[in-house]
Amino acid sequence: MDIGIVLIILIILILVVSFFRFVPLGLWVTALFSGVKISILTLIGMNIRRVKPTNIVNPMIKATKAGLNLTIDKLEAHLLAGGDVNMVVNALIAAQRANIMLEFEQAAAIDLAGRDVLEAVKVSVNPKVIETPIISAVAKDGIEVKVKAKVTVRANIERLVGGAGEETILARVGEGVVTTVGSAVKHKDVLENPDMISKVVLSKGLDSGTAFEILSIDIADIDIGRNIGAQLQTDQAEADKKIAQAKAEERRAMAIAQEQEMKALVVEMQSKLVEAESKIPQAIANAFESGKLGIMDYYNMKNIMADTKMRESISSVEEK
Repeated sequence: MDIGIVLIILIILILVVSFFRFVPLGLWVTALFSGVKISILTLIGMNIRRVKPTNIVNPMIKATKAGLNLTIDKLEAHLLAGGDVNMVVNALIAAQRANIMLEFEQAAAIDLAGRDVLEAVKVSVNPKVIETPIISAVAKDGIEVKVKAKVTVRANIERLVGGAGEETILARVGEGVVTTVGSAVKHKDVLENPDMISKVVLSKGLDSGTAFEILSIDIADIDIGRNIGAQLQTDQAEADKKIAQAKAEERRAMAIAQEQEMKALVVEMQSKLVEAESKIPQAIANAFESGKLGIMDYYNMKNIMADTKMRESISSVEEK
C-alpha cells in the first residue's frame, strides 16, 4: 500500500477521534430528544472552557422535564463559580413540588454560601428535631436542675444566606432555660410545671436572625442535681474557718514575740541588777572611809537583810 494513502487514513482517523472528543454528539442527540435546545458549538465551547458538558446538559434535561425555566448560561456560570449544579436543580424541583417559592439565583446563592440547599428545602417541608445537651441551671433555692430539650425547627429559605445555624439555636435555647429556671423561687415549681420553661423560652423569639424557624420546644428530660446553695455555704464556712485560723495564728505569733521580748527585757534587768549588786561592797567600803556610814548602821542593815532572807525561806517552805 502506498505510504501516502496510509498517511491520509491516519490523518482522517485523528480528525474523527478529535471531532468526537470535542463534539459530544451522543449527548447532543440526547438533549435534542429531551427537548433541550443546545447547539454543537455550545458543547464545543464547554470543552474549550474545560467544563464537562454532561455536568450541564444532564441537569438541564432534568430541569426541562420538571418544567423549570432555566438556561444553559446560568447553569454553566454557577458551575464555573464553584457551585453544585445538580444539587441546585434538585432543590428547585423539590421546592416546586412542595409549592415553595425558590428562584434559581436564590438557590445558587445558598449553594455558594456553603449550605446544603436541597437539605434546606427538605427541612422546610419536613421540620427536623434538634436535641440540646444537658443544660444545668440553678433555682433561687440553690438546687441544681438538669434539663434536656428537643427543639423542632423548620428551615427559613429567605434567611439561609447570612442566617445563623443550629449552634446559635442551641445556645439561645440553653440561655433561655438557664434564665427561666434561675427565676423560679423553688426548684419544685420547675418540676411541677416543666412546660413553663418551653413557654417562656418560646416567647423570647430565639429564632431571630437565624436560618430556622422554631416551631416548638419540648422538655424531654428534667432531673435534680446538686444542692449548689448548700455547697456554696459550706465553701464559705470553710473559707471563714481558714481566715479565722490564720488570724489566730497571727495573734499567737505576736504573743510569742511579745513573750520573747519580755524575757529578753527580764534577762537584761537581771544582768543590770547583778552588776549593781556587785558594786554594793565597794560602795559600803567607800561609805565607811568617807564617814557617811557608821558601824551601827552597817549592823542594822545586816539585821534587816538577815530578817528578809529568813522571811523568804519561811514563805518558800509554806508554799511547798
